Amino acid sequence: MAKLKVGILFGGASEEHPVSVKSAHEVAKHLDAEKYEPVWIRITKDGAWELCDGPGAEPGNPVVLSPDGLLVLDGGKYEVIRLDVVLPVLHGRFGEDGAVQGLLELAGVPYAGCDVTGSALCMDKSLTYLVTASAGIATPNHWDAGEIPDTLSYPVFVKPARSGSSFGVSKVSRAEDLPEAVEAARQYDEKVLIEEAVAGEEIGCSLLGIGSDLIAGELDRVALTHGFFKIHQEENPESGSENSAFIVPADIPAEARSLVLETAKAVYRALGCRGLARVDMFLKDDGTVVLNEVNTLPGLTSYSRYPRMMAAAGWSLGDVLDRLISLALKGKSR
Repeated sequence: MAKLKVGILFGGASEEHPVSVKSAHEVAKHLDAEKYEPVWIRITKDGAWELCDGPGAEPGNPVVLSPDGLLVLDGGKYEVIRLDVVLPVLHGRFGEDGAVQGLLELAGVPYAGCDVTGSALCMDKSLTYLVTASAGIATPNHWDAGEIPDTLSYPVFVKPARSGSSFGVSKVSRAEDLPEAVEAARQYDEKVLIEEAVAGEEIGCSLLGIGSDLIAGELDRVALTHGFFKIHQEENPESGSENSAFIVPADIPAEARSLVLETAKAVYRALGCRGLARVDMFLKDDGTVVLNEVNTLPGLTSYSRYPRMMAAAGWSLGDVLDRLISLALKGKSR
C-alpha cells in the first residue's frame, strides 16, 4: 500500500518561528514512517517557502503551493509534488489565524486542524469572547485599548488581541503604567485588549476531534510560584519555567474537573473548532469557570502542554498525528 504524502508546514513569519521548528522536530520523531512519507516545507522568518529534508536540514529549492500540487522550482523548470494532506505545524500569526488555511482551501489540499473561520475566531481574543459569551460561557471583562473606560479596577492584563505564547502581555497594577504596556503589546498587534485579572487557577484542556466525536486529554493545572504565566519566553524552556510547573492530571475536585471539561467542549464547538485545540480556563474559588483563551495549533514541543496532557490519557503524539490526518482526509470526502 502506497504511503500517504504528508506536507508538513513549519517555521513561519511570526515571533513563534523557533517554537514551530521545535514542534516540527517532535513531529519528525513520532510520525509513522510505515504509513506516511513526509514532505517538509519550511517557511522562513521572511515568509519564503522552501523544500527541505527535515526541520534541522539545510534550505532547499523554493516551492509554491498551487491547485496542481506543490511546485518545486529549480531555475527555469519546476517539478510537481502532489500532496495527499497537509499538516500545519505553525503557531501564531499567518499560521494559526486562518491565513495559511485559506491558502490550502484555495489550493484544494486537505489539511489538519481548524478551518479558516475557526482559526480566525480563536486567534482574535475579542472575537473568541464575543462568540463564546453569546453561547452562555463566562469570559473576562475586557476593553479595546482605544476605548479605555475612565475607571478600571487594577490589576489588569494588557494583551495583543492576535498573538500567542504570552508575547507582548503585561500585568499592570497602576494607571500610570498602562500606556507603556499598550505600546509594548502594539509591537505584536495593532489591536490591543485590556482584560480584568481573573482570580483563579489556570486549567488547560486538550481536545482532539470534531463535533460530538471529541477525545480529551487529562486536564493540567498551571502552578505558579510568582508573577503570571508565560510560555516560550525562557532562554531554555526545555529545562522548565522560572515561575511555573504543570500538574497533570490537574489536582482539582472531580466536580470541578467535569465542569472544566464540559465547558471546554462547549467552547470548542461554539467556535467551530475541528482537529485539535487547547482550551485554557480559569477555575475560580467559588467553583465557576471563566474562559481564558483557545489555541488551535498548540505547541507540540518536548515541553509543551498539549502532548503532555494527551499522553497522560494514553494518546502518544504518533496517535494524535494519526487521528489528525485521518480527520483531515475524512473532511475532504464530505
